[in-house]
Amino acid sequence: MPDITSHYAALLALLLVVLSMRVSLARRAAGIVLGLGDDRLLLRASRAQANFIEYAPMTLILILLLEMRGGPGWLLHALGSMLLAGRIAHGLGISREPEQLRLRQLGMALTFGAMLIGAAALLLG
Repeated sequence: MPDITSHYAALLALLLVVLSMRVSLARRAAGIVLGLGDDRLLLRASRAQANFIEYAPMTLILILLLEMRGGPGWLLHALGSMLLAGRIAHGLGISREPEQLRLRQLGMALTFGAMLIGAAALLLG
């Protein structure tokens, strides 16, 4: 059983629930059932959730494949921690008005770093 990947998958699932709830609450506050209308906070909450969906699954798959290949625990935890911290930072940065650009950039750097290191480890291993 891929215990390390399972741990990060569970934490990331909780983060996705939080991001999804923020979209629902922003929809309710704006009175928008479908679409985004002109509400900037709803747009930001929606993009934070969508960006999570765009990057987290592939990176988690890379971590899983590394774990299935017997990759070292320290590397799996490093990648999982980078991904989780990156997604939290990005979600906080993009969803605020005004935007916290440094948090958003840090989040993407950590996410891209985890993805690139994971891909390289698989290709070179």
